[in-house]
Amino acid sequence: MTRPTLFITGILGVAAFCAPLLPSVAPPVSAAHVEDRIVAIVNTDLIMLSEMKRELKPEKDRIQKQYRGEEAARQLAIVEAMTLTNMIERKLQLQEAKARSVEVSDQEVKQAVQQLKQQGEKIDETDPANMKAVREQLTLLKVVDREVRSGVMVADPEMRRYYNEHRDRFSLPEEYTLSQILIRPQSPEDVARAKEKAREVMSLLKQGESFEDLALRYSDGANASRGGKLGLVRQGELLPVIERGVANLVPGGISDVLQSPEGFHIVRLEDKKPKQFRPYDEGRLEIQSLVFQQKSEDMFQGWLSDLKNKAYIEIKFDAAASTQPIADPAPRPLPTNKR
Repeated sequence: MTRPTLFITGILGVAAFCAPLLPSVAPPVSAAHVEDRIVAIVNTDLIMLSEMKRELKPEKDRIQKQYRGEEAARQLAIVEAMTLTNMIERKLQLQEAKARSVEVSDQEVKQAVQQLKQQGEKIDETDPANMKAVREQLTLLKVVDREVRSGVMVADPEMRRYYNEHRDRFSLPEEYTLSQILIRPQSPEDVARAKEKAREVMSLLKQGESFEDLALRYSDGANASRGGKLGLVRQGELLPVIERGVANLVPGGISDVLQSPEGFHIVRLEDKKPKQFRPYDEGRLEIQSLVFQQKSEDMFQGWLSDLKNKAYIEIKFDAAASTQPIADPAPRPLPTNKR
C-alpha cells in the first residue's frame, strides 16, 4: 500500500496525508487519438488509460533512461501497479470528501499556490489542470484531517513507552577531550617523509617523552603551541579515521599513527564522557509529535483500507496492452479483478 506524503503545511493549520502533488499534464488528445480504455472502475468513477499514462510518464521516462531489456520491463510493471494503486486510493478519498461535503474555497487554493511557489514549485495558474490538482490536494488534506487526525489522541503512557523503546533517538553523543600531534606533508611527494617523522614521534612517546613537549616541537597543527590540546569534541565531529582510532582508548591512552587527508595524527584521549540520554521531560514535545505521527499513519492506513473494503473496485488493466498506443484497436477482452 502506498504511503501518503506530506506537502502543504500552515494552510489548514496542520499537515495531512495526501497523494503526490501535481500529476504531469499532457496536451489535449488530438482527434486522431480519441480511443481510450478503462483501466479501473472505482464505485461510480472511471480511471482511463490516458490518465494513467499521464501520471506514469515521469517515472516511465526515468526507467527507460536507467534500465534496459527485462529489467526495464520489470521496473515498469512495478511502477504501473503503484501508479494505478495511487490513483484508485485518490479516487476513494475524493469520493469520501464529496460524501462528507468537504469543500475548498478559491482563497485557500490561491494561498496554497503562493506557498508552493515559495517552496520552489512551478505552477501555471492559467492551466486549469494545475489548479484542479492543487484543489484536489487541499481536499485530501481536509478530509484526512477531519476523518483521521482529529481522532488521534496521545496519552502519556504511550509517550513513555515510545521513549523507552527508542532510547537511542534521544541519546547525546559521546564527548572526548583530546590532544593531537599532526605531521602534515608539505607536498604530495612529501608523504613518505611525514609518515616516517610521525613514526619517530611515536617512538619518542613510547620512550616516555612528554606528549605536550613533542607536540610543541613537532606538530604542524594549529594547537601545537598549547601542547596539542584540541579540547572537547563530540562523536560525529571528528574525522572518521580519528574517531575509530580513539573509540576504544581509555583516558591517557594514545592512538597509533592515523593517516587522514590532512596528514598523520597521533591522538591522546584526555577524558571521555560516555553516551547519555536526554531526560523524558526534556524531549516530551518531540515525543508527543512522533507518537502523533505514528498513530496518524496507522489510523490513515486503517481508514483507507475501510474505504477500499466498502468500495466497488474493478481492475481492467493489462500491463501488456498498456504498451500499445491509445489509438490502437481494442485488444482482446481484459481480465478483471473485482473487489
